[in-house]
Amino acid sequence: MISTQRSARLDAAFLALADPTRRAILARLTRGEATVLELAEPFDMSQPAISRHLKVLEEAGLIARRIDGTRRHCRLADTGLDDVDRWLAMLRKALDKNYQRLDGLLAAMTSKRGEK
Repeated sequence: MISTQRSARLDAAFLALADPTRRAILARLTRGEATVLELAEPFDMSQPAISRHLKVLEEAGLIARRIDGTRRHCRLADTGLDDVDRWLAMLRKALDKNYQRLDGLLAAMTSKRGEK
């Protein structure tokens, strides 16, 4: 069972990942740290709009920001996707069990056909 706190972080991460602009920002950050202005450059939107996207990503724990004078730098958070990874692993494990049961059923059906 997922704790309430972990569930809230998971909800926040999926909410953040649901937006294509935020996914594009995360994809850009895979290449390394960037300033807010660098992140805003490819988008046809205002800097305040980009800042709102960054706030959602930060609150979801997906990015970290630091201030260096007048510059605001962003980077991927070290453990930002841990809750998502754990949740997906749980689903993968359940799917694997389902496929194993199906494989067993199909093997049993095949062997019964061979007995006839």
